[in-house]
Amino acid sequence: MSQRSAKDYREQLRAGRWFRGLPDALQDRLVGAGVVRAYGPEERIFSRGDPPSGLYAAIEGGVRIAATAEEGKEALLTLVEPPAWFGEIAVFDGLERTHDAIAEGEATVLQVPAAALAKILADEPRYWRDIALLMTHKLRLMFTVVEEAAVLPIAVRLARRLLSMAEGYGEWHERKSRVVAVRQDQLAAMLATSRQTANQVLKRLEARGIVRLTYGQIEIRDHAELRREAKVES
Repeated sequence: MSQRSAKDYREQLRAGRWFRGLPDALQDRLVGAGVVRAYGPEERIFSRGDPPSGLYAAIEGGVRIAATAEEGKEALLTLVEPPAWFGEIAVFDGLERTHDAIAEGEATVLQVPAAALAKILADEPRYWRDIALLMTHKLRLMFTVVEEAAVLPIAVRLARRLLSMAEGYGEWHERKSRVVAVRQDQLAAMLATSRQTANQVLKRLEARGIVRLTYGQIEIRDHAELRREAKVES
């Protein structure tokens, strides 16, 4: 268990667009109710089928959101990095968890337990809209991914995913990362393609000086050129 309290992470959480945009009073209540939890590599934060357990934010390390088939094969949906929030679906419907949340290496998360969150929302029903905005952002991303998978070639989809991850999927406030902490097999899984195909695309980008491949990471050396590869307007 981390020795730091939830309040110690407030400014870090404010680096995210969603939390930063919340009313100050709601920020206070979420942080005040938050519990800091530390996890070891591959430790489950929650699993598919688990009952609702509240809302979470990644504050150190990363979290893998995935689904595991009966034969043990994992389908990777996304990697959550600080200061992104996750676990909001069950807040709305009160049903079991839809996916697994697994620590990617050492990870620390802030949990707002279900009972505490329910109390906040019961006291101030207007805050439901703020929680809904978190989910609608994810829904927009999901529809974009589905559309891109149907109409775009893999090279463009890969470039777009790298850009999106470098910008925290639109969550980071006024910053972007030069290094994306993702393995090539994970990137391939998120794009529903083979590792070999993803590697070929990445090698072409590396040969042109757009990215640099290292173990477990991809460094973006030329954001502007990567945006052109992604066919995204500057």
